[in-house]
Amino acid sequence: MVLFEPLQLGSIQIPNRFAVPAMVTRLSGDDGFVNDGIIERYRRFAEGGAGLIVVEASSIHGGKSGPLLKISDDEFIPGMAALADACHTAGEGKVFLQIIHFLKVARSGWRQKVSDLSVEELELLPDLFADAAVRAMEAGLDGVELHMAHAYTLSSMLSRMNRRRDHYGRTIENRLRLPSMVMQRVKDRVGDFPVGVRFLADESIRRGYSADDASLFAIRFAELGAAYISLSVGGKFEDAVQREGQPLYPYTGYSGDRCMPGDSYPDAANIWLVKIIRDGLRAAGHTTPVLGAGKIGTVELAEKVLGGAAPAESTAESAAGPAPAGPDSASCDIVGMARGLLADPYLPRKAMNGHRDEVVQCIYCNVCKSLDESFKTVVCYLWPKGAIQAPRPQETRAGPAWGDEQELVTKVGPGEVRLRWSKPEHGEASGYDVLRSVDGGDYAVITSCTRTRHLDDMALRNQSLRYRVVPYDRSGFRGQSSNVVEVELDEVAL
Repeated sequence: MVLFEPLQLGSIQIPNRFAVPAMVTRLSGDDGFVNDGIIERYRRFAEGGAGLIVVEASSIHGGKSGPLLKISDDEFIPGMAALADACHTAGEGKVFLQIIHFLKVARSGWRQKVSDLSVEELELLPDLFADAAVRAMEAGLDGVELHMAHAYTLSSMLSRMNRRRDHYGRTIENRLRLPSMVMQRVKDRVGDFPVGVRFLADESIRRGYSADDASLFAIRFAELGAAYISLSVGGKFEDAVQREGQPLYPYTGYSGDRCMPGDSYPDAANIWLVKIIRDGLRAAGHTTPVLGAGKIGTVELAEKVLGGAAPAESTAESAAGPAPAGPDSASCDIVGMARGLLADPYLPRKAMNGHRDEVVQCIYCNVCKSLDESFKTVVCYLWPKGAIQAPRPQETRAGPAWGDEQELVTKVGPGEVRLRWSKPEHGEASGYDVLRSVDGGDYAVITSCTRTRHLDDMALRNQSLRYRVVPYDRSGFRGQSSNVVEVELDEVAL
């Protein structure tokens, strides 16, 4: 499988194509130092086997930033070194630090814009980023990722909404000028130390840029020596929802939905944009690896977007559709699985060891996003209640099991099929996979949930459906399947 193959990122090699994109944890204090909670969060990702781990955005400048890590001074190096050492001891994956510059926001709703900054203020940024990258290198991290995505300073420079009237705005060359200066200055200071860059494939706002501009950005950063290009979507201030007494949060509008597509969006919702940009890079003669993300939560789907053949044991066709094998079919080279790996950091290890049925599968409920939005510690809805870290899997364990009475029942109503089931008699179930077969086809997981009921609102008339439920425990061990219920949906039933 392509997913399990190593890949060269500049001067280093990652052991596989699983990536943990930078995710805010809200575990750090206002002082910006690495603490035990932060180390434990990333240790789990390393133990779980991800090939690339990108540590959450860390500020390159001083001043108040709330619960955000900092790398703005040498005093932050020891903590970053402890984090890097913990990850390197726990696994073979490489650890990069995402570094960020952001503008001011106020609880009144006011926010600073790039048009408010003087040329002199802008031209301080390349050295700030370079200083931070050097500190990351001294801390023993494997690389840095320049954050040019979402609502932050360098993303705002790249944006079509950057209407500065000097040589830093309006035209695409001018919009690229400062980000290019940052990239060049960092590379000049760190040499062969790998430098990745993350920016938007699509701003997902009115009058924002999309893949045409992003393809040109990718070519420029490849020319400047990017170790990889990581693509996100949306997450902008322009359509954020203002809440009284709270600073603007850039993931509350439509662009925020596109950035972290929830359960109502199709799988791999943004990968078509990634493919356009990757194809443009290849056509320009660049082999720079491209990281794609956006609701990619299973091994089967990850393999497809990498251009590999779906595993033989796959039981579901994803919304991305079947992809033929071969290099031309690849949409990306690395798969970012932020929420999928938050739900189960051990997904890569379980998959590589043939235990995919033990994975705690993300259901894209976006409770994690809501916690971040409320400035609370980010945890997963599928973890044990009260846990601030994902549970480690046990060596051996039998999953939950029903007794002789496996009571899955259905009730058909106007335009819907309601399922209800009993709790297993043996072992404690922390959640349930609900599987459905349509017209005799393979079973596919339609949801994972913690309750003992589900409404299937995607059933159509004249379908023949089969349902079954599989419970799992806190460590993701799947148990005995329920009884199978068959439903024939004719026009009368629905």
